[in-house]
Amino acid sequence: MPSFPLIPFGIAVFLGAHGLRKKSLSPSGAITAMVVGFLIMAAPLKAFGISLIVFYLTGSRATKVGKEKKASLEEGHMEAGYRDGWQVLCNSFTALVASTLWSILFAPESIHSWFYTAFVQPSLDLGHVALNPSGRAYSPVDWCAVDPPVSQDWSRKLVFVALGHFACCLGDTLASELGVLSRSPPILITTFKRVPPGTNGALSVLGTSASALGGVVMGFTLALSLLMENPACASPAAGPAGIINLTTQLIAYGAFGGLVGSLIDSLLGATLQRTRFSLDSKRILQDHSE
Repeated sequence: MPSFPLIPFGIAVFLGAHGLRKKSLSPSGAITAMVVGFLIMAAPLKAFGISLIVFYLTGSRATKVGKEKKASLEEGHMEAGYRDGWQVLCNSFTALVASTLWSILFAPESIHSWFYTAFVQPSLDLGHVALNPSGRAYSPVDWCAVDPPVSQDWSRKLVFVALGHFACCLGDTLASELGVLSRSPPILITTFKRVPPGTNGALSVLGTSASALGGVVMGFTLALSLLMENPACASPAAGPAGIINLTTQLIAYGAFGGLVGSLIDSLLGATLQRTRFSLDSKRILQDHSE
């Protein structure tokens, strides 16, 4: 069994406890955040864990911006940020799967690979099926995690899946938390008619810009963490042009993910979620509001 990743475990416990103390997480949400956070941050490619931390801290900070105005626009706004275990899992599942698969494929010494080999593989009767036919274990000096040729491109694909996940989630979070503060009235994505701030499916210039910005933040975070921990990504052979190309590509992909993810969420909100408006308080009612 590999050595237990103490640092990722400590950070995960701290972030979960922090969310519980700040009342942004319920007890089940805090426990789920600790488990999911530990598994993502325990991946040998630290870019996964760093992306998670930046996503969590940025999203948490955004919820604090303009609290008084949000409360005046949305009844029950403070309670809306209280996330339970299922909500935490839904907001992290794709990145969890991507980082876990990456660890199993490219890090045989990881705790993920050990668990798969010891419990999953025997129970599924997979024998000695090789998930990584090339057998190339992760070596930050030898190859960059987003290089296309590595093991039929799986490393690059899984890293980009994680980036897409965090970009979509942070983009949607910033659009929701900052868009409601827009000075100009938002429009409904399906009818383009003006609606009250906080309406499900509403779009504003500030919110849409914030969603793209969230993706840019995640793309830049991933690029910077890869360049710092993965010398092969910043090798002399790549040169300044290669580094700029890598950074630009990740930022552009992140911006696209943040923007598109937010638009999809708005479309789903407009078509599948109800919006209740109180004529007495002139505020949007959250689902749990009375």
